[in-house]
Parts: sequence; structure tokens; C-alpha cells
Amino acid sequence: VVLTGSTLALLAAISRIMLLATAATALSVRMSAAPAPASASASSTSGAADAPLLLRAARGEVTESTPVWMMRQAGRHMQVYRDLVKDYPTFRERSEIPDVSYAVSMQPRDAYGTDGVILFSDILTPLPAMGVDFAISEGGGITIDPIRTREAFAKMTAVPFEPETKISFVGDVLKRLRATLAGTDATVLGFVGLPFTLGTYLIEGATGTKTGFAAMRQLRESDPQLVADMLKLLGDRIAQYAIYQIDSGAQVVQVFDSWAGHLTPDEFDEWAAPFQRQVVGAIKAARPDTPVIIYMAPDTHSKEGALITKLAASGANVVSVDHTLPISAARELLDEAGYESVGLQGNLDPAILAEGSEEEIVAAAQDILKKMAGRPHIMNLGHGIEPTTPEPSANLFVKTVQEWRN
Repeated sequence: VVLTGSTLALLAAISRIMLLATAATALSVRMSAAPAPASASASSTSGAADAPLLLRAARGEVTESTPVWMMRQAGRHMQVYRDLVKDYPTFRERSEIPDVSYAVSMQPRDAYGTDGVILFSDILTPLPAMGVDFAISEGGGITIDPIRTREAFAKMTAVPFEPETKISFVGDVLKRLRATLAGTDATVLGFVGLPFTLGTYLIEGATGTKTGFAAMRQLRESDPQLVADMLKLLGDRIAQYAIYQIDSGAQVVQVFDSWAGHLTPDEFDEWAAPFQRQVVGAIKAARPDTPVIIYMAPDTHSKEGALITKLAASGANVVSVDHTLPISAARELLDEAGYESVGLQGNLDPAILAEGSEEEIVAAAQDILKKMAGRPHIMNLGHGIEPTTPEPSANLFVKTVQEWRN
């Protein structure tokens, strides 16, 4: 039998459909075993004594043991995730199909028993609901039609932001996570990007690190009012998005201003800090019982804690410390600045987890735990976990922390 090119293409398409159906069935089996989705009142929590460990630590309690999770804990370092990529080859499929996002979110909990289970998503996820589409390559490259004029910005202002209808998959996943983890010692985390960082993507049309955020800097100089209007709109909508996540089941929200560290202190005060306070303040006003963690990646002007007190001034409950500053030094800086009540998260160097021996991982983790004894603390990494991190090393890190007693 001679098969024509069109016949081969048809057979390949049928094979692809059957493969996806098989994968979806496997996921649905897992979903059917989960409890029913939480109701709209999922954001309420039981009494403090019944609250999970990470939630209590985020509220400022000194807990009997230290809760632990890892930024980017669900992802490429896990074989089970890489297997899933074969069936769902794009990041947006994996993060926007509720069954898939739920399964990926649960993978680190299933493998390591992490105390935090964070929504598998991206800080750019709400943008299409604001009238801005985006693409993410498997290498992490971002593509967006840049917004650098008042006319281009109009497409955002003309669109009402309705996350509950336009990106309802986010709420669906959080409800399922909350229902699954009800009665366990795990905390469900949501997350959002803060206005300055999201603004860099909108203005650059990509990740701005390659150019030093040149387009963002140029627009701040040529049309500062447009930039300010854009960041203010983002602040309103991101706060709304965070509240939607809380009402869907998130017990803690982490806010990321990943690229704000390339700003000088004066630039930070003008272009990052006011919008951080806007978002955190709005979350606190609407949902005062939900703790907020803030994180900024180490960059030109933020390394070694140079801007850490400015992060604490955002009003967040917890500052997540990067790995360029000893956590004891971070504690001292915040205490001296009057932020004794602000908790800390972090801050194992991801390189140690990726490349270190068992002895090095245990020693580094225990050193952080010793330095934070008697103070509110959530263990984490100083940056996202490296894709090359061996799974046994990640498991060792989690177990080392969980076996430690304060």
C-alpha cells in the first residue's frame, strides 16, 4: 500500500489526537479522586490553631518547625513535568488548561511534601484579560506587541478587566488545590507580578534584560505620564487579580517585582515603590487576613540587600530574601529600619541545590535555620530552582528543613 503525503499527515494528526486524549484521561482520573472544588468562601480560614504551618509563619508566628517550599518548584527539574511537556508542548497549554495546571501544581507536593503549593501559572497570565496577548517559547522567550504610545495603551483602557470570566481557569485551579489540600498541613499560594515588572514587558515587548530595559528607560524620559498611567492601571488590575485568587482559594499571595532591582534607589522610589504599595495596600484593604510575600530578584542595584528596606516599606507581611545577602544580615537591616514585625523567606542559593553535595546542602540549609531561630521564617531559595537541580537534592533540602525543630 502506498501512502500519500496527505494520508500520512492525516494519520499523524489522528495519532496526536489519540495521544492527547490518553494524557487528558490520565489527568482526569487524578481529578476525579480529588474533593469537590471549594466554594467562593474558600478564602476564609479556620482558627489560628488549625491553620497550616506556612500560613501561620506568613502571619508572623514563630512556628514549632519551619515551613518550606521552592520558587519555581513545579517545572523542568522534575521528570514528571518533562513527561507532561511531551503531551502539552506549550507553556500556555500547561498553565491554562485547568487539569494540567492543577496536576503540575501538585507535583512538588506529591514528590517532596512541600509545605507550600503554589499555582502553576505565570505573571503574564492576566494580560490577555487586559487586551494584551503574549507568547512564551519553551526557552522562556517572551513576545508581546509593545505598548509605547497613548494609542497603543488605549487597547488596555478600553477593555474591562474581568478575571472571573476571562481567565477563570486560574480560579478553577486554585479551588481544586484548596479542596484537595483541605485538612492537610499544606498552604495554597497564589502569585502576581507587580506593575513595574509587568510594565517592562509591555513596553519592551520582551524580557528587557538583554537591552538593559532600554525601551522602558527611554519612554520614562520621553513620556513619563504615559508610563505612570500604565503602571497605575496595572496596579488596579493586578490588585483585583490577586483578590480574585484569594477568593478562589489562595491562602497566601506572593507578589513579584522581579526586574525592579535594575533601578537606582531614586528611580525605585519613583517607578516601583508607589505601585508596590498600591497593590499590597489594595490587597490588605480588601482581604486583611491574607498574608502577602514580596520578592525582587538580585540585580544591579538590589544585590546584597541594597533595596531590602524599600521592599519592607511596601506593607507586605514577609520579604523574600535573595541569596546574595546572608539572611541574618537581612534580619538586622529590617530590624534597624523599624521593620521588626516583617517576616523573612529564603534564602538558600539555588546553585548549592543544583550542584552541591548532600553535605553541602544540609549544612547550608541548617545554617539558615540556625540564624532565623526564634523569628518568623519561611524557608525557600534565593531565586527560582535551577532546571538542572537533581530531584534527590530538592527532596533532601525539603526533608532537612522539615526535620529541624526550632
